Amino acid sequence: MNEKGYLITNYHVIAQADQIIVALQDGRIAAAQLVGQDRRTDIAILQIEGNNLPVIPQNPHYQAKVGDVVLAIGNPYNLGQTTTFGIISATGRSSISADGRQAFIQTDAAINEGNSGGALVNTQGELVGINTASFQQATDLETYGISFAIPFDLAHKIMEKIIADGRVIRGYIGVDGQDINSVTSRLLGSEHIGGIVILGVDPTGPAAKAGFMVRDIILKIDGQKINGRQSVMDTVTDLRPGTVVEFTLLRKGQEIIVPVTIAEDTRE
Repeated sequence: MNEKGYLITNYHVIAQADQIIVALQDGRIAAAQLVGQDRRTDIAILQIEGNNLPVIPQNPHYQAKVGDVVLAIGNPYNLGQTTTFGIISATGRSSISADGRQAFIQTDAAINEGNSGGALVNTQGELVGINTASFQQATDLETYGISFAIPFDLAHKIMEKIIADGRVIRGYIGVDGQDINSVTSRLLGSEHIGGIVILGVDPTGPAAKAGFMVRDIILKIDGQKINGRQSVMDTVTDLRPGTVVEFTLLRKGQEIIVPVTIAEDTRE
């Protein structure tokens, strides 16, 4: 991922390993240190030492779009390095993740066992995602034609957190919500589009302690309008535990501002 020798792979690839060896295309071999891992996103960060390390092109402005042509690179069934070709079939596929909180890229480029942790790249060679076969491994379904990758921006963010802290520290408030649909937003007023209605509150979580109630509607976090359930999850996850954040809620037609002390998400 960079000239300091950091690499991204899948957590499930190295989970049972006693020793990790990295082989480069130019024939060099290096022992890798495990910097940290994150089971929830199925990401592990390794580091090797070396000079003139080949770094994959990365474009922070690239947005994965349905129809983009992609190539999946890997070593399926230990046959040797291969590349498969396809398009991005869908983005934001969170329903297939272990906890429903993880948005994957879906592609029809064939990703089989041994592709895990490999790069999904676009036609410019830029990193689009990290191939993961973890979903397919959990079923007996035919895998060809439907494969998943962890998006580059998420993988990069997890890598930065692991390098900084040795693990991923996530914020937690303890609510479950649902997007406001267009019918509800017409009743509430169009300015509330993007808000989420709270369906459940963890009785021991920070939101409950702050006084959140079922049927409250979250409109803003720290004055910033939110844009649906996924944006709330992403924003809260990035908040540092211990910080106090103001949530703007709609309760019985009235906007109220409720300060919440963020806790750490310790769920696997």
